[in-house]
This record gives sequence, C-alpha cells and structure tokens, in this order.
Amino acid sequence: MAKMSLDDLRKLRDDKKGDLRKREADGKEIQVIVGMGTCGIAAGAKQTLDAFIAGLDEHKLVDSCLVRQTGCMGLCHSEPTVEIIAPGMPPVIYGNVDTAVVKDIIQKHLIGKELLSGCILDRPAIDIIK
Repeated sequence: MAKMSLDDLRKLRDDKKGDLRKREADGKEIQVIVGMGTCGIAAGAKQTLDAFIAGLDEHKLVDSCLVRQTGCMGLCHSEPTVEIIAPGMPPVIYGNVDTAVVKDIIQKHLIGKELLSGCILDRPAIDIIK
C-alpha cells in the first residue's frame, strides 16, 4: 500500500465528513425514503438510492434532504418505491423509480414543489390535500 501524503489524508478526512453529513437527520426538512426490501433490491433499488445520493449532491441539497432506507413498503408490484416527505406538500409514494424518475423527482418534486402524477402510487385523498 502506498504511503499517503498529508494532503491526501486531509482530502480523505473531508470526503468522510461529507459522507457523515449526508446521514445526519438534524436540520433536514425533506426525507427521501427508499424501499430496500429484497423485492426492491431485486428491482434496482440500490441504483435508485445511489442516484438520489448523487443527484442531491449535484443540486447541493445534501444539507436539506435526508436519504433513508426502509424495508418492504408492501408495493412489490411497483418496486423500486420511494416515499417523499417534504414540508408544505403531502407525503407521496412513487413507484417504478429508476434513475430517470429520480432526476424528475429531484427537479420537479424537491426543487419545483410539483407532484409527478404519472408515478404516484399513494397519497392522501384529494379532500385532505389543502
């Protein structure tokens, strides 16, 4: 193994601090919850999770969005599934979320505050939504 310089060690430390910051829940108002049951993983949930992490980094949303994993959401027919909880919007579960849908969710739902009606599996009844 090659020796690391002081600059290499500092860069490694900063990278790891950034990774830890992504996992902290304090001060984050938006939650992205990816279903990572065996059915979700088989359908590509790991790639969906990775796409969310990369997309949030790209759009500098790491400090306001928490990406979490959960088990099976009971919607195996529509895996990978993702629940989005954001202030001022109803909690929504999206289905069949591949990397292209992740980009739409980040752009339209998280940034634009607009629901992607074509991908929604579950949301509150219309009379509950203000």
